[in-house]
Amino acid sequence: MNAFGPGGKKILMIVGDFVEDYEAMVPYQILLCAGHEVATVCPDKEAGETVATAIHDFEGDQTYSEKPGHRFAINTAFENLRPEDYDGLVIPGGRAPEYLRLNARVLEVVRHFADKQKPIAAICHGPQILVAAGVLADRQCSCYPAVSPEVAVAGGTYVAPSESMDSAHVDGNLVTAPAWPAHPAWMREFLKLL
Repeated sequence: MNAFGPGGKKILMIVGDFVEDYEAMVPYQILLCAGHEVATVCPDKEAGETVATAIHDFEGDQTYSEKPGHRFAINTAFENLRPEDYDGLVIPGGRAPEYLRLNARVLEVVRHFADKQKPIAAICHGPQILVAAGVLADRQCSCYPAVSPEVAVAGGTYVAPSESMDSAHVDGNLVTAPAWPAHPAWMREFLKLL
């Protein structure tokens, strides 16, 4: 039995500056509450540092609005990351995936989880990292609708969200969702895979 209770797993969460606030903090808290250990990492950041977050909301405009969020704590150094030490991976959305997908080590870590068929949860713009890692060919993936062309170009099949953006989609070890309104469904399915 590990220190996080019977059946507690070690989860890796990759974040970066301007990660979507709710898509980092809420899953982090849900996973802790369920008895799992969550390592939060960001390239070029050490344990004890933070990333800036952004709050995206749906207010009737043609796309989401963005407001300043909070500081989200990094608790594990990215430099010493060993993906084989973790049972699952969480990739929140926001603007962070846009630049995190340019980091070769991030992509290598994602490929480890895909190759080993470990549970992966990605939401909103998080699938941009899956696209860049080359792990969506012949896979079904939900995401924020603006990311759907990238999923298709990567050889994946885009799964459109419910009108209320609160649905999640499971394809094997992959759980994806369009945005933070899907947290209940997205985290419920990820917890089942763990």
